[in-house]
Amino acid sequence: MNKHLQWSCMQQAPYKQRELDPDRISVPVGYQIEVFAQGLNAPIGMVFTEKGDMLIADSGMATMNPKVIRISDGIIDVVAEGFNVPLTGINYKNGYIYVSHKGVVSVLSPDGTRQDIISGLPSNGDFSNNRVEFGIDEKIYFGQGTTTNSGVVGLDNSWVHEHPQLHDYPGTYIFLNYTNFETENILIPAMRTAVTGSFSPFGVPNIQQYQVKEGRTLASGSVLRANMDGSGIEQVAWGLRNPFCMKFDALKRLIISNQGMDARGSRPIANALDELHLLNIGAWYGWPDYTGGVPVTLPRFTPIRGRKPEPLLHTIPSIPPTPIAVFPSGSNIMGFDFNESSDFGLIGDIYIACFGGIHYEEPSDNIRSGVGHRVLKVNVVNGEIATFAINKSGFPEERGLSRPTDVVFGPDHSMYISDMAIADLDMQDIYLPNTGVIWRIRKIRL
Repeated sequence: MNKHLQWSCMQQAPYKQRELDPDRISVPVGYQIEVFAQGLNAPIGMVFTEKGDMLIADSGMATMNPKVIRISDGIIDVVAEGFNVPLTGINYKNGYIYVSHKGVVSVLSPDGTRQDIISGLPSNGDFSNNRVEFGIDEKIYFGQGTTTNSGVVGLDNSWVHEHPQLHDYPGTYIFLNYTNFETENILIPAMRTAVTGSFSPFGVPNIQQYQVKEGRTLASGSVLRANMDGSGIEQVAWGLRNPFCMKFDALKRLIISNQGMDARGSRPIANALDELHLLNIGAWYGWPDYTGGVPVTLPRFTPIRGRKPEPLLHTIPSIPPTPIAVFPSGSNIMGFDFNESSDFGLIGDIYIACFGGIHYEEPSDNIRSGVGHRVLKVNVVNGEIATFAINKSGFPEERGLSRPTDVVFGPDHSMYISDMAIADLDMQDIYLPNTGVIWRIRKIRL
């Protein structure tokens, strides 16, 4: 194995690097996996320039200081830093780097200047705005995640104290069912109980049947489009919980990875599916009342400890599109790329990173063999899914694949996988600096 790149910083000294062992990872016969770079913080995405340099998006989840990092001729340096947490993705075109970070899309110019071209996005809730993609119409496309898990602000939303008026907004006019949810009142303890309606702030109930909510351009769970300079922003679809990554394929179709709902909060949805979708302009993709193209009222989506999910919408905006492929609950699909080289495999196959659950404890509700913490291969024609890279144990490992966040093919036709930092076992959303990795998978001659 070639000597891999290693990066360490003074502020990372208290944290040891991962002791990596590629032999703990299973890849198909004829392929080899190796460490390309380590000692990173929390890489969440990658892109290559026309010169072959790799640009890495550091989410900031380990240091609270997101960065854009460049690897060029074996040298690792910081291009820019000080973005909002989290930084969710980068893209590159004609010397300009497009950076997506909480509530903002910024552009780094070749001369080193930085400009925020879009700001004020509704990203203070559970999910943020995500990586931009460039269309043949000379526009940028990107996903905007939802404020809540399934349409109701509840005790699972840690941001309620800081943003008490925050809630989800639909993309079109909707009519709501008369459905409210009772919880402890964490904003006004003297009142003890809070009654919260869907698409409303915490403690604000829906007061009538068929209550109307007005749609917004910057809707929760939407696909947005704008000119290259950020002007003329418009909504092109909505009803996706967290459209994390989108890319155009060889047929100029926009493919979207979408993360399904969780069994948490006031309206838990069990066994909700992650999805790959084609963009249909003007479509409603089903959130918060559908998952994988079917209604959440089906018995399999009822939590073991919780009430059966009721539809929030009295009338659905349209019939949700059928996904290209669906993934088991807990997969947490993230970045993906298309194979374009017959030297690597079947042209057109999608390879997608599955972040998986949060904890390392032996099998729990969050981590179980068969779900997440791997790279999957998707046949875009028939939706068939196969595991491409996974730890031989079937579970996430510090020495192997931990939390894959992105897959990108390089100029050398190799696959590169960003693997986020390992989590602090005592604090599930805290990640350890110096433990992020970039893996490389190459086709070898037998």
